[in-house]
Amino acid sequence: MTEDGPLPERLARAIALGGAIPLSQYMGAANTHYYATRDPLGARGDFTTAPEVSQMFGELIGLALADLWDRAGRPAAHYVELGPGRGTLAADALRAMRGVGLTPPVHFVENSPVLRAEQGKRVADAEWSLDIVGLPDDAPLLVVANEFFDALPIRQLVRTSQGWRERLVACQDTLFLPVVGNTVFDPIIPPDLRDAADGSILETSPASIAILRALAARLHAQGGAAIIIDYGYCGPAIGDTLQAVRGHQYVNPFEAPGDADLTAHVDFGTLIEAAHAEGLATHGLVTQGAFLTALGIEQRAAALTATAPDRADEIATARDRLVGGEAMGDLFKVIALTAPGWPAPAGFE
Repeated sequence: MTEDGPLPERLARAIALGGAIPLSQYMGAANTHYYATRDPLGARGDFTTAPEVSQMFGELIGLALADLWDRAGRPAAHYVELGPGRGTLAADALRAMRGVGLTPPVHFVENSPVLRAEQGKRVADAEWSLDIVGLPDDAPLLVVANEFFDALPIRQLVRTSQGWRERLVACQDTLFLPVVGNTVFDPIIPPDLRDAADGSILETSPASIAILRALAARLHAQGGAAIIIDYGYCGPAIGDTLQAVRGHQYVNPFEAPGDADLTAHVDFGTLIEAAHAEGLATHGLVTQGAFLTALGIEQRAAALTATAPDRADEIATARDRLVGGEAMGDLFKVIALTAPGWPAPAGFE
């Protein structure tokens, strides 16, 4: 694909020359452009993540990692975050860690130059990698991935009367639209889903599995743990979860690629299987609300209110948004991965 011209034009040319492309290719190109060209977070952006809602989120995750590190014998370790947004979560987590004696080197896995600049403002001594391969290999890793896996490309497989077929993206008169493509090799469909009703959609994310397995292999070799937070389900399961957000509103995923955040719900069941394949222990799935409550968000909110009573309503609203069942509390799920010999993390009781 030529690099000349706006992304929609480049995608349209590629489709005109080679035919419809897999949804995973379309989503990957759209999100690569999207994140490389803007800071999408906050009221002036397209969406708000939990770290931007309240400092309590990052602080509690930092304390959970510090507690795990302490019970593992306080080894030398690195703090790693995948897709760290503006660096807000890391800044809050590292501040909480310092309070209990943990001051690890910081490594971010981030491709966007715009977001790297924002992260550097908040965590001045961070180092960056483009992928898992670039992470240090000399000590255990304490890893956080918040709303990282949902933005990775997915495949969609559609059940038809002729069997399972790949969902592709075509372009007609500059309008992108999904179409049904080639027949899919049947064994990649889970046995209990092979006879699903016509029109059923199964989502898979080879990119997510590859990254999870690479991360798990590093944890197995070096020691450490990872906490993964995202919206999703324990699958595999039937359902179309592809969505696009622009200006805090849902929009058509096939309209103006590169100008909206494309995401899909994370299949935590598949991530757990991938971690087990690399020899790691897994903990959860639990809801974000249950996780933060177990870590002490009520007590932290009370402490913040005591020091800033004029912010009581703001703090309560943020707490409710993070743990409330009708807000982020039930939608977002949490799992943890731990290397052999490492203790179970707090928050998964």
